[in-house]
Amino acid sequence: MFNNITTVELATKMQAGSVDLIDVREDYEFNDGHVPGAVNLPLSQLANNYKNLSPDHAYYLICRSGARSANAAAFLTQQGYQVTNVTGGMLAWEGAVI
Repeated sequence: MFNNITTVELATKMQAGSVDLIDVREDYEFNDGHVPGAVNLPLSQLANNYKNLSPDHAYYLICRSGARSANAAAFLTQQGYQVTNVTGGMLAWEGAVI
């Protein structure tokens, strides 16, 4: 099972230090606006590219609403990664967007 975090909790963690944030939306969605510092790894490409992630890091996953990132979190957890889903996703994000 994986953990969940709100966007407010994520913003607090980001202010306190570095966070490995992965945006699992498609490229065009990511390019329309994303959380500063987020890396784009679309859910549609995750199964082919997850091995590029370090199993030693804890990752936070975000999408539009929290559903795709929850699917990504379930998959990555099964692969042995430490992940936290950002509930509410970009719809709930009130911080800066680039």
